Formats: sequence, structure tokens, C-alpha cells
Amino acid sequence: MKRVLLPLLVISLLLSGPAASQQTAKKEMSEQDLIAKAKKIHAEVITLDTHDDINTANFTAEKNYTQKLETQVDLPKMKEGGLDVAWFIVYTGQGALTEEGYEKAYANAIDKFDAIDRLVNEYAPDKIELARTSDDVRRIVKKGKLVAMIGVENAYPMGTDLGNVKKFWERGARYMSLAHNGHSQFSDSNTGERSGEYLHNGLSDLGKQAVAEMNKWGIMVDISHPSKEAIRQMIELSKAPVIASHSSARALADHPRNLDDEQLAWIKKNGGVVQAVALDSYVNPAKVEKRDKLSREILEEFAKKEGMKIYSSREEVMKLPEAERNDYIQKFIEIQRKARPVIDERLKDTAPAVNVSDFVDHIDYLVKKIGIDHVGISSDFDGGGGIEGWNDASETFNVTLELVRRGYTKEQIKKIWSGNLLRVLDEVQKVAKQLQKAK
Repeated sequence: MKRVLLPLLVISLLLSGPAASQQTAKKEMSEQDLIAKAKKIHAEVITLDTHDDINTANFTAEKNYTQKLETQVDLPKMKEGGLDVAWFIVYTGQGALTEEGYEKAYANAIDKFDAIDRLVNEYAPDKIELARTSDDVRRIVKKGKLVAMIGVENAYPMGTDLGNVKKFWERGARYMSLAHNGHSQFSDSNTGERSGEYLHNGLSDLGKQAVAEMNKWGIMVDISHPSKEAIRQMIELSKAPVIASHSSARALADHPRNLDDEQLAWIKKNGGVVQAVALDSYVNPAKVEKRDKLSREILEEFAKKEGMKIYSSREEVMKLPEAERNDYIQKFIEIQRKARPVIDERLKDTAPAVNVSDFVDHIDYLVKKIGIDHVGISSDFDGGGGIEGWNDASETFNVTLELVRRGYTKEQIKKIWSGNLLRVLDEVQKVAKQLQKAK
């Protein structure tokens, strides 16, 4: 018995000495090689995020994106994380379908167009430039500058004047959704799934005309917020590929804002692209529910110190008037930032946060379901988005790192980060030129 134990003891001692150190070093070197490979790829591909909300209070001469703000996106964070292209969002919450409502919504949209214009033309023309085409994107990136692009979330501000499609296009809009949370004059919203109430049974006649106008002027049709029937009709009517600017796979996260397998098949056939979104409740709602329940008490402790009430759901927040909602979101982000170390420490074992790995699970699913040519990336930063590992633009590299870990090649990562979306933009603009010539 002793003769058996002695060799085992010697082996144990050896493995705990230099041999073990060599094995550990080998693992560390392997990890270092993987990180080095990911960094090289990240530096060489164009990284593009299709959904970054903005608050025009952060677009003034005194306070703007040239500074490192409390926002999830600003120019220093984009540089730090290697995020080349940010689609800044002209978002308007759904209001009354009246002339007064349309007028107020239009003013809100123009205020956001103007804010983006100030950033690229007054505050930071040497750092960031507005792109309107894929060629613009490549040209600007080659110059070493950051890229701004514009998406319109909710066509409600257009009122009933389809001439506004061209006006928004002239301001730089390159995608637009016909609805948000609540039915618009153009389209039913996905929110009808829960309420069981719809206004148009998909698209209104005006909405169908709006799809044609967007095709004519080269604005990508964004299907992320409309109802399933409205999405089906948009894809059927559109003469160009569509995009889902910030939606994930419903098979992995059963939320009305995500796309089911039937919808994914429609998009693949249409030639469009799904921009998987890093918003935790659209990525892994079960994880979110558990963590929210356990972390709410901690957040409320911090909020109480700030004299702030925390709403129980994102839907409640989105119903607030825009100025009040923006103020709430900024305060909530600050409270989250202060509370995060405490929450992470207390819940690290019992309720881990939704993370980059969970997010890339959606990318994996989409790639397997509809193919590498139809998948992209979005964050929904400053609009509710953000996950552990990609909680602001400075952490963008972590997404590339996870893709490399899973065996994606440089060419595949290039497609996912920007190639697919820019390919759709090219096709949409090609169709627009054809339609304009036909008139």
C-alpha cells in the first residue's frame, strides 16, 4: 500500500510545483493569444451599433458628447471601446392621433435632428461625421473619425404628411419604424399582443403609402416595434430589404419585442437583417426577473437617499412625458451606477446579471436559424439597454471577444458588426434610385 501511495504523493507534489505552473502559464498564454486575436479583429472591422438613444440636454455647448458623461454613449467611450459607428435615434413617444399631437411630436423630432447636427457640425466636426451611405461610413472611418448615423424610432412625428419622409431623409434619417409602444396613424404596435387591441389590423392605408415613400427615398423600413401582422405587411409591400434595428430571438426570450421563427424566415427571404439587441429583458427575462426582485430593495435604498421613486416596469417609464422620462432615465442610470457594486457583490452567486455570453447566445441562434448574412448588433444604450460586459460603449470590445471565443472568423465578425447592415442600406438606396428614375 505504501508503495502505491508514494508515487501518487510525488506526482501530487510535482503537479503543485513547476509542472503545474507551466500548465497554468500555458492556459494564460492561450487566453492572451485569444484576446490578442480578438483585439486585432476588433481594430480591423467596422463596428456599428444601430440603436443609441439621445437626450438633447446632452447636446449643448456646455454639455455634449465630446465630454465623458454619465450616458452610456459619448465620444470618449466610443473611442475607448472601439465603437466606430453609432446610430443616434430620433425617438418620439406615441401620443394622441390629433393635429396637436402631430405638431408636438414633429417639434420633438426636429429638436433631435438639430441636436445631432450640432454635434457633428459645431461641437466635434474634427471627431465625428454624419454618414448617409455605406461609402460615407468607410471614408470617415478611414480618416480616423467616429461616425454618426440617424434612425427614426416612431414615424408618429410625420403626422399625415408623407412629404415628411423626404424631409427626414434630407436630415440624414436612414431607417424609420412606423410605430413604437402604442398604435400610430401608420401601424399597429407590438403592444397590441398583450392588450388584445389593434387599430388597423396591421398597417393603415397611410402606413402602406409610407412604406412606398421610404422605398422611394432610401430609408430602411425598421420592423422592431410594430405588430406581427404589420411586420408581415411591411415585408410583403417593401421593394427593398427591411431591418429589425433592435430585436432578438423570441425562441430564447419570449417577449413581444423579439422575433419568432416565422418572422425570422420572412426576414431571411426578404434579404433583411436582424440587429440582436443587448437589452437584458429581451435577452434573458428569467434572469432579469430573478435579479430585479432581489436587487430592487438595494436600488430603493439608494433611490430613497436621492429622494427618487423607482417605477416597477419599463412600460411605466415609457409612458412618462419625454422630458420627465429623460430626467428619470438619467437619474436611474446614476443610481444604478452607485448601487451596482453592492448589487454585484450581494447577488453574484444567487442572481447573476444577464451578460455578453447570454447576448451572443441570441447571435448564435439567429445565425443558425437564418444565416450569417442576416444578423447584426445593437445595444439600445441610453434607452434601457446594457448588459454585464457591454454596459456602455467603452466595453464594446467584449462582444468581439465573445464572438472570437465561439469560433467566429474575422469575415463573419465583419458581417455581423457592420457588413450585413451596410449591405442592406446599399440595396435600399439602389432600389430608391430605380424608383426615382421610374417616376
